[in-house]
Amino acid sequence: MGLNKNGIFGIASLILTILGIALVLLGVLKYQDYAIGFSVVGSGFIAIGWAFNALKGRV
Repeated sequence: MGLNKNGIFGIASLILTILGIALVLLGVLKYQDYAIGFSVVGSGFIAIGWAFNALKGRV
């Protein structure tokens, strides 16, 4: 299975987005005391995943 750069960017953006959503949900559902920190870090992961998705066809 040969992956080119676009495939790698797609998989990386999917993984980062899933990690970001998991962090936000973990902060909201399990650790309410630290929900702001978890949400900030999770939204950062989602933003990086979005940037990787935007770079998918340009690099």
